[in-house]
Amino acid sequence: MSEFLSALRAGFGFLTTIPVGITMEGIERLMKHIYLFPVIGAVLGIILAIVAYGFSMLLPPVIVSVIIIIAIYYLTGFNHIDGLADFGDGVAAHGTREKKIAAMRDTAVGTGGILFCIVALIGLFSSLFSIAESRSFLPYTLPLSLIVAETSAKQAMVTVAAFGRRLHQGFGAITVDNTRKSDFIIGMIFSGIVCYLFLGIFGIETLIISQLAGLLVLNTANRHFGGVSGDIVGASNEIGRLAALLFIGGVAWMP
Repeated sequence: MSEFLSALRAGFGFLTTIPVGITMEGIERLMKHIYLFPVIGAVLGIILAIVAYGFSMLLPPVIVSVIIIIAIYYLTGFNHIDGLADFGDGVAAHGTREKKIAAMRDTAVGTGGILFCIVALIGLFSSLFSIAESRSFLPYTLPLSLIVAETSAKQAMVTVAAFGRRLHQGFGAITVDNTRKSDFIIGMIFSGIVCYLFLGIFGIETLIISQLAGLLVLNTANRHFGGVSGDIVGASNEIGRLAALLFIGGVAWMP
């Protein structure tokens, strides 16, 4: 039990900015319980849901959407969106796989990375605004959507790690090497329960869309780089969340 709690604590230290303290021993335990990623996502989603619900009662949808984006990156930090930027640089680079990998690992952000991040942030704002502005979805669907989206995003990381092969050494390699198909199955079961509890069948559909987005990231990484790195796992979090919220936001405007 103590090992499980240590892994859970390390998960919050690894995936969030919440000051719980983190040690290499905790990280090692977390790597044996990768299925905890969506559990951490669900907790993050609940915190974001409280923020969204509170501000939705006071402010217009456009302001609420901006506040939620700020809250997301305040709680999760910039590691994952930095991974998205590096992923974009690698995909946009021309030449051999070696050149693409070098571009992805370069600390400077290039045009591809900037474009990926801009599109992701615009998509995130647009989807949040779409959900928040739909009065039939207020005051509950926006908060519930954040729980489902954050859970799905963390499960997308598990999906990519479970079916990917490591590209090089680092935290990404450790994650990929330690993620088993059983982690994927346990994570999907937990995520499915969470998504169903909060949005019903629509929540399950959202989870599936998010995982398909994760698999698209994996397929793109395999074609361009021949494997998965920590940057790509982080990028799957951003793209998984975006896919979930775009799906919900699109449905918000359907008759």
